Amino acid sequence: MQEPALSLVNRGEGFITEAVQELARSHFAEVWRFLRRLGLPEADADDAAQEVFAVACIRFDSIEPGRERAFLYGCALNLVAKWRAAQQRPVQPTLTGDLEAVDRADEDVPSIDELVDRQKARALLDAVLDGMPSELRTVFVLFEFEEQSSHEIANLLGIPRGTVASRLRRAREDFAKRLLRLEKRLQFRRSAR
Repeated sequence: MQEPALSLVNRGEGFITEAVQELARSHFAEVWRFLRRLGLPEADADDAAQEVFAVACIRFDSIEPGRERAFLYGCALNLVAKWRAAQQRPVQPTLTGDLEAVDRADEDVPSIDELVDRQKARALLDAVLDGMPSELRTVFVLFEFEEQSSHEIANLLGIPRGTVASRLRRAREDFAKRLLRLEKRLQFRRSAR
């Protein structure tokens, strides 16, 4: 997977403040990963992550101290919702990206086979996540991948904690069923060869 490129936004009246720059340095990669896990292709995730920090720059004074991450994730969720509405088509998982890691790595370079396996696994994960209903997928990604607590998720999404727990339970069940179906399909393909 290609690492996200961080280029800070110029607001017109000068470069953004050091505080916003630090916010971007601290959270850009995780916001980018969050956007990817919500289904955006790499190129769109790059643009959307930039937009999240542009919004943070504009609204920096309204971000509550200690709630920066929640603000950024909320912006990311809004951007994904707008992106999905504009797309009118399902997201297609890709098998591109990790080969650039070979050029950047100084040591412990994975073999080509390992890179291909990772790309395939990532594409399969994307395919499973893409099939999940949005409300379940969002809670699942925030809890399982972004390691947000149910309290943080409830605050971020503006829903009761009980709803978070219910969606997370349903999301885990849905994920497991989709994964099992995918594994059976792959086993069938292998046995048909």
